[in-house]
Amino acid sequence: MANTKQAKKRVRQSEKHRAQNASMRSMLRTYIKKVVAAIATGNEKTAVDSMKEATPVIDRMATKGIIHKNNAARQKSRLTQRIKKLAATSGAAA
Repeated sequence: MANTKQAKKRVRQSEKHRAQNASMRSMLRTYIKKVVAAIATGNEKTAVDSMKEATPVIDRMATKGIIHKNNAARQKSRLTQRIKKLAATSGAAA
């Protein structure tokens, strides 16, 4: 256990930051799951709308350091690829 006043304060701060980061990470995952769910249903419009909501959240998490910027770029790229693939298959079926 921390002995000094400064160390005790750092423990409190670290716990507060950990809880906040966990909340932000959870929110990020929820937005990504919404996009994935929309893609799974095959509804292109819903998928695109969900992606528009998720993109700034993903970018914000990278800016805040919750995830690495390359991780954010990879997430956005993979989701965009899946939406384009969905659009291509629904466009061919129509």
